[in-house]
Amino acid sequence: MSGARVILVTGGSRGIGAATCRFAADAGYRVVVNYASNEAAAGALVQDIEQAGGKAIAIKADVGNESEILSMFEQVDRAFGRLDALVNNAGVLDVMSRLDGISAARMERIMRVNVVGSMLCAREAVKRMSTTHGGKGGAIVNLSSMAAHIGGANQYVDYAASKGAIDSFTIGLAREVAAEGIRVNAVSPGIIDTEMHASTGEPDRIARIQDALPMKRAGTADEVARAVLYLLSDAASYTTGAILNVSGGR
Repeated sequence: MSGARVILVTGGSRGIGAATCRFAADAGYRVVVNYASNEAAAGALVQDIEQAGGKAIAIKADVGNESEILSMFEQVDRAFGRLDALVNNAGVLDVMSRLDGISAARMERIMRVNVVGSMLCAREAVKRMSTTHGGKGGAIVNLSSMAAHIGGANQYVDYAASKGAIDSFTIGLAREVAAEGIRVNAVSPGIIDTEMHASTGEPDRIARIQDALPMKRAGTADEVARAVLYLLSDAASYTTGAILNVSGGR
């Protein structure tokens, strides 16, 4: 078992997750890249990290499935024997719609992955990090969204509501485990240039709205990932229960 710190990033094969994995590897973490389906992207990311002198593994698991989450954490235990940081990045979004056009199945899927999955992953991380459970402490960063504050009207109120739940969960868990060596924070991105916009049915969304943004541009995955790494770092040692907006003033 190595003394190097270990980080698990859910949804780590692309976008903000992949950027977080790369920055974490640069910071000396051994990186666990979780992915749900894109094995090729996860494998390529692991290869890039290792070619740069880091250590990484990829683990397939759907964070909307408790048994797969449990299996993922067991694989982390076997591979590294420790866990120091968790980034709850995995999330799903659907096509733009008003509430009266959203099915119960869609609502359930978004809540199951974005909220319940994040809570279950955090639960398993707490079991390994908390001094109450014999751990040495650690840090958790949840990925929220400015949609939690804006509400997602006429677009995706279900997604926005799921991120509002993440904000509440972040604050509550932070207070719950603060005395057990675990810090829990969230990053709330605004409009970020990733593949996720295509899943809403608007792949050209950024080009359409960027002039209306305060900084006249979308953010990048790297800009969000740097905020995540800050909250994981010792530089944020007295920061817990915080929600850091990375939104370009939106």
